[in-house]
Amino acid sequence: MQGYRERPSRLDRAVLWSRTGAAGPVTVFPDGCMDLIWTEGTLLVAGPDSHPFLAPGARSSEFVGIRFAPGTAPTLLGIPAVEVVNQRVDLAAIAAPSLSRELVDRLDNAPDRVAAMEAIALRFAADQGTVDPAITAVVDGLTAGSTVGRVAADTGMSTRTLHRRSLLAFGYGPKMLARILRFQRALAAVRAGLPAARVAAETGFADQAHLAREFRELAGCSPRAVDNDDPLPGKSHSESS
Repeated sequence: MQGYRERPSRLDRAVLWSRTGAAGPVTVFPDGCMDLIWTEGTLLVAGPDSHPFLAPGARSSEFVGIRFAPGTAPTLLGIPAVEVVNQRVDLAAIAAPSLSRELVDRLDNAPDRVAAMEAIALRFAADQGTVDPAITAVVDGLTAGSTVGRVAADTGMSTRTLHRRSLLAFGYGPKMLARILRFQRALAAVRAGLPAARVAAETGFADQAHLAREFRELAGCSPRAVDNDDPLPGKSHSESS
């Protein structure tokens, strides 16, 4: 990826990123996150993915975005995650068109678009309030490798309530989120150069065959085929030929 940069945001559990330079098609890997992305006069919401997403080659040479940790964006943007799973949606279809136009114009004309994007996200946070701590606890527990049953018990929810709330916050049930977060742990280990057998043992897979199956389903390729380039803005990726 040409000119990709990211940094932590002042907004809790969010990362700001930017990229300049033309890009070919990329396959986006699921990570449980949602992004708000500006490019060439457009402001898009990238919903949570449940499978590899093939993004076409970019016509724009500049992208600016903010990546929200799992469960964060639905509160800030006021839309259930389940309504935008595997989608890229114009913000105007979610927020008031006048607000969308105002924000696009602000970003179009900002001397520092990364700072402007952060200010917009902080404005959403001020208007909508903070994420329910129980949702944050679900993410933290699953990220650490806890079982869905353990997370439900720790957060005081029944498994049915946890599933219902997960659809709204993450776009899919807690078991799917747990799979995606485990996949992301494995992806980081693979990119760090660890052998597949060790990755499987250290990131919660039954065996190397289980790891390979999950990579085929969630990445569309084998662990060995994953590249080591910079991630697609806001998402893990593999370059497409």
